[in-house]
Amino acid sequence: MSRPAGRSTKAWALFLGTTAAGLVIDLWSKSAAFAHIADTPVSIRREEVMAATNLGSLIPPHDPIVVIPSVLELTLVLNPGAVFGIGAGKRWFFVIFTLFALSLATWIFSKKTDARDRWAHVALALVVSGGLGNLYDRVLFACVRDFLHPLPGVLLPFGLSWPGGSNELWPYVSNIADAFLLVGIGILVIYTWRKPDAPDTSKSPEPAQPNP
Repeated sequence: MSRPAGRSTKAWALFLGTTAAGLVIDLWSKSAAFAHIADTPVSIRREEVMAATNLGSLIPPHDPIVVIPSVLELTLVLNPGAVFGIGAGKRWFFVIFTLFALSLATWIFSKKTDARDRWAHVALALVVSGGLGNLYDRVLFACVRDFLHPLPGVLLPFGLSWPGGSNELWPYVSNIADAFLLVGIGILVIYTWRKPDAPDTSKSPEPAQPNP
């Protein structure tokens, strides 16, 4: 017989453990990136971010670190918006929205998943850890620290370009928290698609007819 994940100690341990591990990895990676990618460590101060009209001026010029050519490079960016820079300048909206989304994800885990739905628990934990990682940045620094640039220099086909004018296939710089959010959502979509429908037990079976 199934039971909600909120009543399972093992389910809570998996959910909270994955959330904590994801949060630690994200915050450590941001700290390490801003300490080592540029020629000198970059320290971000909230008051300077709030006063700046151009966040790029808070990061010294530096050459990106190429991890794999045309696949991944590391470069420092301060993002005032959400994932991929969406909604720049609406920091408190995203703080409130993130708190709501995290509460909703935790409620879904506790009330709407079964204690044995481990993939769903991991996926929801990744979403929560990614949300917490970027929420930490928004509250402490008034922006989000980004440093991952996938597919650098790879251009859109047929001369196409994004609304902002960039013709790169992936012009966005993001972080580990963003990756956790996308992976978590992807796992949830696949899990929901593949999960079999629960059998309908609302109808009781008809009594067997006696043989003539």
